[in-house]
Amino acid sequence: MPTQRPAGILRSFPPVFWLANVMELFERAAYYGLNSVLAVYLSNRISEGGLGFTEQSVGFLQSLIYAFTYIVPIAGGALADRYGYRRMLLFSFSILSAGYFIAGSVTLYGAVFASLLLMATGAGLFKPIISGTLARTTTEENSGFGFGIYYWMINIGAFLAPLAVSVLKGFSWRYVFIASGIYCAAMLLPTVFLFVDPPRPVNTRSLREDARSAAMVLGDARFMLMIVIYSGFWVLYFQTFGSVLWYLRDFLDATPVDRFFASFGVPLKFDAEHVTVINGGTIILLQVLVSRLVKNIRPLPTMVTGIVIGTLGFLCLAASTNIWVFILGMSVFSIGEMTAHPKYYSYVGLVAPADKKAVYMGYAFLYGVIGSLIGSSLGGMLYGSMLKPLVGQPGAAAAARSFWLIFVALNVVAAIGLVIYDRIFAADTPETNEKARRVMLVIYGLLLVAGLLFLRASFFGGAEISYKTLVQAVIMLLLGAGGMAVSLRKV
Repeated sequence: MPTQRPAGILRSFPPVFWLANVMELFERAAYYGLNSVLAVYLSNRISEGGLGFTEQSVGFLQSLIYAFTYIVPIAGGALADRYGYRRMLLFSFSILSAGYFIAGSVTLYGAVFASLLLMATGAGLFKPIISGTLARTTTEENSGFGFGIYYWMINIGAFLAPLAVSVLKGFSWRYVFIASGIYCAAMLLPTVFLFVDPPRPVNTRSLREDARSAAMVLGDARFMLMIVIYSGFWVLYFQTFGSVLWYLRDFLDATPVDRFFASFGVPLKFDAEHVTVINGGTIILLQVLVSRLVKNIRPLPTMVTGIVIGTLGFLCLAASTNIWVFILGMSVFSIGEMTAHPKYYSYVGLVAPADKKAVYMGYAFLYGVIGSLIGSSLGGMLYGSMLKPLVGQPGAAAAARSFWLIFVALNVVAAIGLVIYDRIFAADTPETNEKARRVMLVIYGLLLVAGLLFLRASFFGGAEISYKTLVQAVIMLLLGAGGMAVSLRKV
């Protein structure tokens, strides 16, 4: 069969495919536009227009918000199949826009947390609707090209929206939130008048049967072990929404970059939002090339390569406080991301049972739950204790080097872990499944112990109860106990 020309492939997609991609662009523009500067806005002094929260409290907030964004799609896909894509799109865009508008209008920590949680719920519900629409409107012949368009739309939104943020925040931080709300609210009209549910099989399963399928996935120890290991890479990724932005604000001089662009007549002031621009721009420029280079390489070795490349990016941050080295590091990290992540989804698709691929793809988002819970909290805690006290003080460069080397070490462990996984656990045999089950039992046991220690610290670690530590303890206890229960019984 002759290869289709690009023009022919483009015409093979139905209108709802293109509408879904436009919706993805606007929703990702809202998400990345705000999150490119959110950590800075929340932690900046009130006199500078920020809210004055500590880095530790911001890291805790982001860890739960981002984790929620990755948890909700697990249920969101089932809800979309049950109640219809169009109906769930209307609901998700409504609470997305409401969450953004409210978050820009409140200043109390609890109110900001609640409004961002509303936003995260909408974002999480939105994810599986669009990916499901694309899956149901593409064929075996054009799905690769179709999902390539989808990935580009994500990164075009991530590239363009932060550029608008550079202008908007000059007037008021609130305009950044308003813009994100408008991006989502604007999509309500095409949802009402243009979106048509793609054909999908009738969902005849009960909620109990959906829950049983979920438990079966959690009981797949090899699958869960791979996700736990791969999550180490996403501990680094979530630094780009937190500690990387604070580091740029507090320790780097961006004047050389501003002067460089000024020499071309571009009045750029390099700031936090441009970290996301670097990430999105690098992926837009190089994704096709990288995908071609790794297309014939097995997923797990490719994922290891991507983790190593991403680690080299953070080594650049440890090596120098020069702004150009910082930009190089962020670009190298983005190359690592675009190398590892598409192959991760490819691997999940390969190992998932034929009749449970949708369920497994939903649980593939767990890498973001683990990565954000650990990454954002750890980044905020370490930044507040190691770097924040040294702003403008001697010894700051040495402390920054140690700070970034901690995250480099974590990713070296992740890369080694994935190599070991490929050699010992990759094959689906009774022996490898039993070995993986034993390893996961140890991991779940460690979570239980950590949860108990956090629980004790929340009640007896100070004069007052630490509710943040209490929440973290509950999460660890639930993950540990739930994982232990599923692993110990036959599902």
